[in-house]
Amino acid sequence: MQQKTNAILGGHLGKAMSQCIENSVKVQDIAMIVEPFGNRTETSLWQTEFWGKWMLGAVPAYRYSGDTQLLSKICQSVSDLVATQTDDGYIGNYADGARLGNWDVWGRKYTLLGLLEYYDLTLQTDVLNAAVRLVDNLLNELSAAHAEIVTFGFYRGMAASSVLEPIVKLYTRTKDQKYLNFAKEIVSQWESTDGPQLIRKAVDGVNVADRFPHPSNWFSEENGQKAYEMMSCYQGLLELYTVTGCAEYLHATECAVRNIIESEINVAGSGSAFECWYHGAQNQILPTFHTMETCVTTTWMRLCQTLMMLTRDPAYADMLERTLYNAYLAAMSPDASSFSKYSPLEGTRGAGEDQCGLTTNCCIANGPRGFMVLPSTVVTSDETGIYINLYTESVVNTRSSVSGNSVIITQNTDYPANGTVSVVVQTETPDAFLVHFRIPAWSYLTSMTVNGDEVEDVIPGSYKVLERVWKSGDTVTLVLDMRGRVVEQSNHFAIERGPIVLARDARFDEGYIDECAVVSDESSAYAQLEREVNGTPENIWMSFTTPLLLGSNREREFGEPKPVHMCDFASAGNTWDQRSRYRVWLPKTLNVMLQEYKPY
Repeated sequence: MQQKTNAILGGHLGKAMSQCIENSVKVQDIAMIVEPFGNRTETSLWQTEFWGKWMLGAVPAYRYSGDTQLLSKICQSVSDLVATQTDDGYIGNYADGARLGNWDVWGRKYTLLGLLEYYDLTLQTDVLNAAVRLVDNLLNELSAAHAEIVTFGFYRGMAASSVLEPIVKLYTRTKDQKYLNFAKEIVSQWESTDGPQLIRKAVDGVNVADRFPHPSNWFSEENGQKAYEMMSCYQGLLELYTVTGCAEYLHATECAVRNIIESEINVAGSGSAFECWYHGAQNQILPTFHTMETCVTTTWMRLCQTLMMLTRDPAYADMLERTLYNAYLAAMSPDASSFSKYSPLEGTRGAGEDQCGLTTNCCIANGPRGFMVLPSTVVTSDETGIYINLYTESVVNTRSSVSGNSVIITQNTDYPANGTVSVVVQTETPDAFLVHFRIPAWSYLTSMTVNGDEVEDVIPGSYKVLERVWKSGDTVTLVLDMRGRVVEQSNHFAIERGPIVLARDARFDEGYIDECAVVSDESSAYAQLEREVNGTPENIWMSFTTPLLLGSNREREFGEPKPVHMCDFASAGNTWDQRSRYRVWLPKTLNVMLQEYKPY
């Protein structure tokens, strides 16, 4: 059995993650999610994704917590699942005549991912053999059908061909060349007339929302804009890149991700409507049905994390942080027992519907996976040194890239409530190595000291590299720029502070939250923010007041700025009912006296 992870998270994130493990992951009814595998009657639904998704949260949760009760539950679920494997190697619930269709291969993908996650934890060869038999059965069925995998299932074959990720993982564990050949064949099929053309259209700069005509049937094979499945395919392509070193795979994924950032990701760090790309960045001020599906949010976090690790580009860490503190935490219920299906930028939040005849849904199953990227992301290391990617109260045991000796990185901070981060380095003996500190792109004014001595040339949107002989107790202190930033779009504005976007919430009982407004200094790119610690409504993490001119009447008492409460987006709406209706983008009152005013 492999040892638990070498990271301990504290503060707000650590508490939320521990609650999620205790109240969501550990309480999963494993009998319910394994039971469908004992049937062979399904023709259209996706019951078989839930076990694999749970495993992908449960195994990392065990690595982090060391909880033996959770481990026992994990082991029992694997035993129960593998017992359903038939002589032909199939693990699933589709009827003989319906196999490969609809969500069957998608379900096999998650089963395979779950089995490999467990194998990596325990190194049990019987579980790896079950995974091998599962894939061999898939290959045999595809061969017998004389058909390409991209012709099966939904969304231009993206759902089925996203099996690429665990196929590559199986190759790295077995070194069986046929699995690598199959992985390469999947990618080749993508570029066919019937395929999603994920490489060519990414490199050609085609917007992810425009890759195919608007579908006449939304949830169907013809829809090529499905966000979750598309990103799952790119995640698999990155796995294949790590094995083959084929630069085209990395380049295509980065092209796609840059396009997603530019055209789809909103101020809360996520996107999608009705689960598809829709030019979300430019449309984010519009009330829109079913925005920011939690499956999209968690998959986006994983994709950003993988690219951050492969490229060491801090832009991916910036994006991961934005998504984590806003869209992801917003999707979680206050006690971390559940996840909403959608998290709009205005309105209310609530639980999604049950799916597939079970008392769960895709987003509840996927939700915990967002937290599970954190222990391996906060601090990382490779041959180029140690990287501090996310700032949060934590203790991480890593190693010097030069000597290989143990290095403990301790962060003392309540960031992002506060902008001060103290990083203490502990070494076995004095040791020379590099430490890379991420300077967020939004932190225009950043101060940095080492043992009290000022560091120069601290540039936003980069890693500040410190090279020195580190001694135990050396302390690096960062003070990040936590001014309230005003961002504008289409005669609306939002206020950001650090990685957090703020929202008005009806619980503050300050009138009409949809009322037009302007910041007190209309010409400034910054808003005055005063944090309030006491007297905030229940379950609100951070509360601020900012002076706003409300409404369009500036006569007498109406003409003075008023302190208006705003809270972090993750807290907004978290009663999951009408009591906490909220709004991020506020309509901006038109002022024709300003020189910048341009008539339509």
